Amino acid sequence: ALISSAQGGLFALPSARTERGGHSARYGRKEDVPVELRGAGNCSRQVNNYCLPGTFDAEQLLVCEVLTPGGNWSSYPPHKHDEVRTDDSGSAVESELEEIYYFQVAGEDGFAYQRVYGTQERPIDVLAEVRSGDTVLIPHGWHGPSIAAPGYDLYYLNVMAGPGQDRAWLICDDPAHGWVRGTWESQATDPRLPFGAKETE
Repeated sequence: ALISSAQGGLFALPSARTERGGHSARYGRKEDVPVELRGAGNCSRQVNNYCLPGTFDAEQLLVCEVLTPGGNWSSYPPHKHDEVRTDDSGSAVESELEEIYYFQVAGEDGFAYQRVYGTQERPIDVLAEVRSGDTVLIPHGWHGPSIAAPGYDLYYLNVMAGPGQDRAWLICDDPAHGWVRGTWESQATDPRLPFGAKETE
């Protein structure tokens, strides 16, 4: 649910069903939110990890914000988390989570693009132009990139939840594009990040 205020503020109230419950409402301070700079070069983005395992106690819900400078690609390489999988040693390598992307784009005419595509067994094919207030649902499949058009910074709220009792965000990169992560070691993080950083003299 989204709630707006008379002063123009916008508040998101993500939720997920749980069988266990038992948590009362709690306040998490902005100053305590872990901020991660992910990727490099034109794949640089900022991730505010405020409701993930290890950052905020919850039952099913996983929530973070992603801020992408204009012209950059985020949610890349494409990845998925739509089935429970383990490796040969029995360690979990992928979790089952549905996901929602809620977008805000800087600028009156700002826009971005979101890609979602499936597997042969579970097809889905989405290439959506998104603007402020748009939402893309990801029930399954590879998703990414989220592409910020040049000149228009992109914000999206990621809300994830799944049926498993282990609250974990375990992803699997599309094997065709996973190699891109290896190129980041030789690239710098976009100097526009983090957003809101104070200039130093």
